[in-house]
Amino acid sequence: YRHLDHHRLWDPNEFAVSCFKIIMYSIQAQYSHHVIQEILGHLDVRKRDSPRVRAGIIQVLLEAVAIAAKGSIGPTVLEVFNTLLKHLRISVDFELGDRRSSAGSATFSTNSKESDERIVQNAIIQTIGFFGSNLPDYQRSEIMMFIMGKVPVLGTTSQSLDTSHLGDLGTRRIQIMLLRSLLMVTSGYKATTITNALPPPFLDPLLSPSLMEDSELRQLVLEILHNLIDRHDNRAKLRGIRIIPDVSDLKIKRDKISRQDVSFMKKHGQQLYRHIYLGCKEEDNVQKNFELLFTSLALTTIELANEEVVIDLIRLAIALQDIAIINEDNLPMFNRCGVMALVAAYLNFLSQMIAVPAFCQHVSKVIETRSLEASYFLPETIFKDKCNLPKSLEKHEKNLFFLTNKIAESLGGSGYSVERLSVPYVPQVTDEDRLSRRKSIVDTVSIQVDILPGNNTDDKVDNTEEITFEALKKAIDNNGLEEQEKEKRRLVIEKFQKAPFEEIAAQCETKANLLHDRLAQILELTIRPPPSPSGTMTITAGHAHYQSVPVYEMKFPDLCVY
Repeated sequence: YRHLDHHRLWDPNEFAVSCFKIIMYSIQAQYSHHVIQEILGHLDVRKRDSPRVRAGIIQVLLEAVAIAAKGSIGPTVLEVFNTLLKHLRISVDFELGDRRSSAGSATFSTNSKESDERIVQNAIIQTIGFFGSNLPDYQRSEIMMFIMGKVPVLGTTSQSLDTSHLGDLGTRRIQIMLLRSLLMVTSGYKATTITNALPPPFLDPLLSPSLMEDSELRQLVLEILHNLIDRHDNRAKLRGIRIIPDVSDLKIKRDKISRQDVSFMKKHGQQLYRHIYLGCKEEDNVQKNFELLFTSLALTTIELANEEVVIDLIRLAIALQDIAIINEDNLPMFNRCGVMALVAAYLNFLSQMIAVPAFCQHVSKVIETRSLEASYFLPETIFKDKCNLPKSLEKHEKNLFFLTNKIAESLGGSGYSVERLSVPYVPQVTDEDRLSRRKSIVDTVSIQVDILPGNNTDDKVDNTEEITFEALKKAIDNNGLEEQEKEKRRLVIEKFQKAPFEEIAAQCETKANLLHDRLAQILELTIRPPPSPSGTMTITAGHAHYQSVPVYEMKFPDLCVY
């Protein structure tokens, strides 16, 4: 190390790479982790050197890891990642410090330093990704959890990287860098069940609203989800957002949905739906965001959708359509048309996947009408560079929209349970929504029973009622009771969706034991055994005692006495 330092052979580092390659190939595999530890230690010593020197040391580490990754890494797995993540934070700190200190005075030198720090950061990410992707699956899942635990999100523990002194910009840079590392580690990872790929300690921070505040962050989160959900390598076939004429031409690979996957969707499906729903409401969405959202919906359909999940996904699609039509969030017209195109592309894909003819016919008819009258509602038009956007969506006819009643009729005839289609989708409200700086979905989501204004005008009846003091009092009392009942139902549903299984089982067991004891008391009072000459048994202090009763003292029913 002294020779390399003294002669400045880390930048350029061809000689250093050759030396360490010779060392790695010259020693036995079980000792390779000692070399990696030495390189990490030297990186710590030279942590305040120029960015190019640090990048050169990290590239040497990458070459050493590439040789050792297939063999015995020993105890250095977490140490490698921990050290690299620490230097990633240091690099971001240096980059932001140079930017603040320059204050526009030395623009050229500052930009040069920033670009050099980006070289360091990219080298770290490349090393993390290469190392992680070559580990066996059981170790890779641990590394995924380890990296996710370092991502600074609202409500996380002290294990995440300290970014308090970096500010919002520094925190965002760290989040992007860590998610890029995680994306490389998850590439090619194939879990046997989705529960193993997305355990709650990993899924909860990944879908945190803290990672939705930037377009690039949302893209990385969705790409990580794709890596973990796509177990049959279908993602390349779904790249881009478009109206697919014949889905069978894609030769989609899929297996029957397992019980573990069904259980996962019952517990965590609402989290996935909520993330997609809120992701569509962001103003800074670009074409890539819509493409990734479409792929997310399609992969969920392929890998995790039984009949119940299909209904939930249709409810979600209709809710997304309502976002564009009602526009409570004042989205730009491009975003509203983009959401409409997303819904069209997804329902076209879904209808062909479940192969219900009436459903396919309704979707095809709407798409055909749009192509003639409102092509900006289709992905092939809205995502072109030059697309004429409408001034408003209020005057559009119903035949341009997907209607819940039509979908319910088409699916009901094929055996689907369509009762829940009439219940509008509303995303769950989490504790983080109340704590985060983002506008709470409590304020932005309204429950819309009708899909379109005037959608059910034929069913409306003109009811008039005399308004009196008693009627108003009764209405107020009823509203209060209804609100209490709704709140009770919401709490019960939320508990069964989020509470651990052991907690629910313990609570049910307590209620069952209480009911059993009460029933035993009632039976003891109403059903007594007839007296016996041999006596009755009583238990005191753990010992059984028999009390015999003389026959002449027994009281028999009248019908038994002759």
